[in-house]
Amino acid sequence: MTTPVPADNITASAPEHSGVEFGVSADGFPVARIGEITLTMLPLSGGGGFLVSAWRAHRSLCDLTRADFYSHEGRLADDADFRARVLETAEHRRELALLNRVQTRMSCSTPWGASQMATVYAEGIVSHVTAGHGGFKLSVERNAEVHPTLRSSDGFYEEDCRWAAVAIAFPNLFTTYERRVAEKTLKDGEPDAWEAMTGDVLAAGESHEKDRRAFEAAHAEDWIVISALRSDHHPGMTEVIATRGGKRDHHVDERRFLVATTEYTVGRFGFVIDKARHAAYDGPSSFVSWAGRGAV
Repeated sequence: MTTPVPADNITASAPEHSGVEFGVSADGFPVARIGEITLTMLPLSGGGGFLVSAWRAHRSLCDLTRADFYSHEGRLADDADFRARVLETAEHRRELALLNRVQTRMSCSTPWGASQMATVYAEGIVSHVTAGHGGFKLSVERNAEVHPTLRSSDGFYEEDCRWAAVAIAFPNLFTTYERRVAEKTLKDGEPDAWEAMTGDVLAAGESHEKDRRAFEAAHAEDWIVISALRSDHHPGMTEVIATRGGKRDHHVDERRFLVATTEYTVGRFGFVIDKARHAAYDGPSSFVSWAGRGAV
């Protein structure tokens, strides 16, 4: 288990006017308070930790315990990452307070259902929340200002990915943090649009989608695992089913291989079989569906 961090490693003063109070919890974990929100980093056994938050935990920071926190906010690499995330959150909240966003209720139908709550960012730019999803609705005039490569035909932009097009088109209506997230969202998911808009060619590691395409092109003829489980017949080995290029069509050729369990770690886009090291396998199978084919 990760050892709690000494107090002197996390209580250094924050930038002036940051509005952040740093401290150490009763459990020995770094904590920080920003107004009504309190954040901490709970350690992971393999190193690093995850960010969790609490709302209106008004006791002294040194009296708080793990049980006070409940909302998972993502992974953290180390204490420096925790501090950076805290200060980023503080910056975001300060900038939000300066924006003229107005929450209201509107009788509006969206592709995700009836609007239950709306936030007006500016005239013609409204974010809607529904029972199951949400996103932006732009007026015809506002929608015309979105870059053609990102513009939707109906003016709706869902909240998971497409919202980034709105943030890029109207940056003055979003915080620095939101703009950073929007930029990353577009680079990862729509690299062609990003490159067309900016003229910048994204390098390896800058776009998830572009990296995926490169991986698929490089390994189009390789055997890539599409299913795996621990072998009941060969201790210490993982039995895998692989196809050329990792395709999952019903008519593609499938083959089985044995891979040492200690070696089997799936990368970003899949595990590539190395035929020089991973033995083709045609013995008794741990896959129920494969066993039903009568393999011996």
